[in-house]
Amino acid sequence: VQLQASGGGLVQAGDSLRLSCAVPELAFSNYHMGWFRRAPGKEREFVAAIKWRDASTRYVDSVKGRFTISRSVTKDTVYLQMNSLKLDDTAIYYCAVAPFSRAAPFTTDETQFKHWGQGTLVTVSS
Repeated sequence: VQLQASGGGLVQAGDSLRLSCAVPELAFSNYHMGWFRRAPGKEREFVAAIKWRDASTRYVDSVKGRFTISRSVTKDTVYLQMNSLKLDDTAIYYCAVAPFSRAAPFTTDETQFKHWGQGTLVTVSS
């Protein structure tokens, strides 16, 4: 099973974009969803995460106040609303799922995430 992110595109700095990721039926019921990104020439990095059960969220500092992660239980979809986009936000954005772990209950470590898909490209131009 791969999670497919969608909604990417070419936008100008300052614009907004909303990414979506449909969550398939999973073998585990307690998990959190994460958005990651890989900018050109850089390592993949954590962007945001949300606990499916209670919608608690976490963000990387560089997107706080600009990006909002949310989920729809009825649509089984996680979203990433991106506002005030900057050139540095240009990247391929991926969604993935992390099963609950008592050792790291709300981890942002990408090695704990599963079901990576192809990602969706977001290009921010000046």
